[in-house]
Amino acid sequence: MSFFPIAQGFVLGASMIIPIGAQNAFILNQGIKRQHHLVAATICMLSDFILIAIGIYGGSQIINASPLASTLLTWAGILFLLGYGFMSFGSAFRTKVDDSEQNLPPMQSAQTLSKVILTCLAVTLLNPHVYLDTVIILGGVGGQFVDGAKLLFTLGCMLASIVWFYGLAISAAKLSHYLSRPTVKKVIDLLVGAVMWGIALMLFRGWMLA
Repeated sequence: MSFFPIAQGFVLGASMIIPIGAQNAFILNQGIKRQHHLVAATICMLSDFILIAIGIYGGSQIINASPLASTLLTWAGILFLLGYGFMSFGSAFRTKVDDSEQNLPPMQSAQTLSKVILTCLAVTLLNPHVYLDTVIILGGVGGQFVDGAKLLFTLGCMLASIVWFYGLAISAAKLSHYLSRPTVKKVIDLLVGAVMWGIALMLFRGWMLA
């Protein structure tokens, strides 16, 4: 049996997961704060596991069979991304930078484990764009495989999720002294906001052309 499908799953899964999104932005911020970042990464990873499996083993076909469901999911994703982008821009413009703070990380208020878990679940399960990436796109491609190849493709997608989320959380924590500087934080927030609105625009254009 060829193991090529696992490589295909890893590459496609990574292409869906790596671009900045609500999950990545949240894990990045938790890593910078060094507050339960590995817990957040684990929740995102396990959520991806479940959604990827649902999509590949039948979920994508069910949603694609209903134009109304596809439209509602797309518009929910657009609105979510616009809202998250607006909050990122708001955070960027609230961040004050002066020369005395350039080399000093800002004080971060501690977050409880329960708050981190609930917030992580919200940016994952209440984010329709996650379903579009995992259930619709990965599920649609993976559903074309059969038997063992389908399982290998699924495992490849899941492996990409493991590598990326843990890698992002650990890297952000190790670089937190640099990434937590006000200037860098402002740039990150502006970048996240721009990407969120860009993805929302692409979803809207896709819906218009459908």
